[in-house]
Amino acid sequence: MSEVRIKQQQELGQLIQHFSPKDGVFETAIPGLFVICYSEVSEPAYRVYKPSFCVIAQGEKEIFLAQERFEYGPADYLVASMNLPVVGQIIRASEELPYLSMKLEFTHDQILEVINDASVRIIPNENAKRAIFVGQTEQSLIDATLRLMELLHRPEDIPFLAPLFIKEILYTLLKGPYGAALGQIAMEGSNTYRIREAIDQLTAHYDQSIRVEQLAEAASMSLSTFHRNFKEVTGMTPIQFQKQLRLQEARRILLSESAEAAEVAFRVGYESASQFSREYSRMFGAPPRSDVKQLKEMYDPAKSMVFLGD
Repeated sequence: MSEVRIKQQQELGQLIQHFSPKDGVFETAIPGLFVICYSEVSEPAYRVYKPSFCVIAQGEKEIFLAQERFEYGPADYLVASMNLPVVGQIIRASEELPYLSMKLEFTHDQILEVINDASVRIIPNENAKRAIFVGQTEQSLIDATLRLMELLHRPEDIPFLAPLFIKEILYTLLKGPYGAALGQIAMEGSNTYRIREAIDQLTAHYDQSIRVEQLAEAASMSLSTFHRNFKEVTGMTPIQFQKQLRLQEARRILLSESAEAAEVAFRVGYESASQFSREYSRMFGAPPRSDVKQLKEMYDPAKSMVFLGD
């Protein structure tokens, strides 16, 4: 890494620390922009990633989408292009050198706006691509990221300049090596766009019984084509995807509310409390009551809820 890049990483880290009053995830004055700081390595955190662009200034993190592992650090960026249930873990952090990162959430409409305004050429009929990717952070991308972050020191400029700088970041991503994979999510008629709509439907109605045949029909795909493209995008089947959504939401409810496991099982869409307990244990390593007790002992409630949402 060049001296210029090292200096920029340090500047980014200083900005993140300045707007992070303590360990945790903090929303900034720029809509969709978050800063994250942790002074120790973490336990695995289960959450649903929204479409987002993430850059690490210091430390390292790993993300699991199904069985696929993505590791990234200060030389890399990560993009999640859809709502995805993942497992994340900070693997390098300390009191002296805390984990420092920023996350910019974006919408599919913002991607489409940049494609249209900048006349970025995206071929809509390409095969579906994985919805998470890690790339090397080029100079133009870190420049644009710093411009956006530095706006936090000039709140009066945010309403006008933030949308422009966000467009610049998305434009740079679309022009980069993974631009086609990102652009597909906004191109109506592409296989990725159709799978994205199915994912949005599953995410919105995770607690309801949805037949895969219905999703395939809504996507205008045969059942076999739908299964193949869904797995290419997410690394899992639609049933596995919905199960992860249900179990993550169940864990969140159990941690934040005084509710019985059986009640939560029915709230997230399970018809059998025993099946819920088995699948919960398989995913989190312990039955609901034991898992939640252990988590509450490991973290104080306020901190652990923020941490699990990282």
